[in-house]
Amino acid sequence: MPTLYTMPGTCSLAPNIAVAWLGAPVEVENIPYGDQKKDYYLAINPKAQVPAVRFEDGDVLTEASAILTWLGATYGNGTFAPNTKLGRKEAEALSFMTSEVHAAYGGHFNTQKFADTDAAKEEVKLKTYAKLAEYYKRMERVLTENGGEWYLGQRSLADTFLYVLTRWIEMTPLSIDDYPALKAFRSRMEEDEGVRLALKRQDMKAIG
Repeated sequence: MPTLYTMPGTCSLAPNIAVAWLGAPVEVENIPYGDQKKDYYLAINPKAQVPAVRFEDGDVLTEASAILTWLGATYGNGTFAPNTKLGRKEAEALSFMTSEVHAAYGGHFNTQKFADTDAAKEEVKLKTYAKLAEYYKRMERVLTENGGEWYLGQRSLADTFLYVLTRWIEMTPLSIDDYPALKAFRSRMEEDEGVRLALKRQDMKAIG
């Protein structure tokens, strides 16, 4: 059985939710924060990041979007396969969320990589939050235009990563109250049994 490695507070929550939604025969192993840099985990994923999936033959798949795509194509009974209309839109949405929105959080999580002085770091943060505000506004619009319940108008694996992003906003000066559709989405997700199971498996709690 494949093993999905997760860690509290990280984007690995998205594939964890997907495993629950799809009923996928995948074991979830939640490692303590910091263990991603320990030898035992580096032997699994030298990138020192989660999520990662280790298969029975020793092969390892990394990157949240790649893992979500694999889960959907393998266990989604065709609904989430890349050759369906929903699958194509899902791939596009996941690419945006993981390569643009997630990447923009680099200025928040790792400010020191982009600046040396306190003044420069503050400028990086201001630009980061301005960019994130644009992205949240865009996601708010897409969610609203598609009916407000699911990001693409019907449940997809893009919703798993969107939920992660609605949690991360709490770590920034931005307010979820400025994005009412996203706030309502987060509340609904936290009533979902699969989401609750994933949160429990990662030693995380609902935000409300």
